[in-house]
Amino acid sequence: MLVLKLKRWLTALAGIALLANAGGAAAEWGLNLRRGVTPISQQAYDLHMLILWICVAIGVVVFGAMFISIIKHRKSKGAKPATFHESTTVEIIWTIVPFLILIGMAIPATKALIAMENTSNPDITIKVTGYQWK
Repeated sequence: MLVLKLKRWLTALAGIALLANAGGAAAEWGLNLRRGVTPISQQAYDLHMLILWICVAIGVVVFGAMFISIIKHRKSKGAKPATFHESTTVEIIWTIVPFLILIGMAIPATKALIAMENTSNPDITIKVTGYQWK
């Protein structure tokens, strides 16, 4: 028993020592896009951030509803199951809401893609000819 406790303490101390020492070897690393310099890259960054926050909001709502449902409707609390099986209203709502979210995400994405594909007024034109086997 004493040997098992000693092994656990040594493992924990080794883990703490590795964590404390790892900070010196860490390089700069980012988890997000960099803000661009050109208007197109700024638009792509803004689109990325908009979609990210929409996904975060969806995740918070879904997981919040899930955890509230798990806690409030436990069998140990004597909860009875709901009786809205095959409810047309509920099915229409959970079909229309994601559709509206996707439309709301598609409009700015389409604007950004159209702006990226617009080459009507270029500052410079470059002709590139590629040869694979020459």
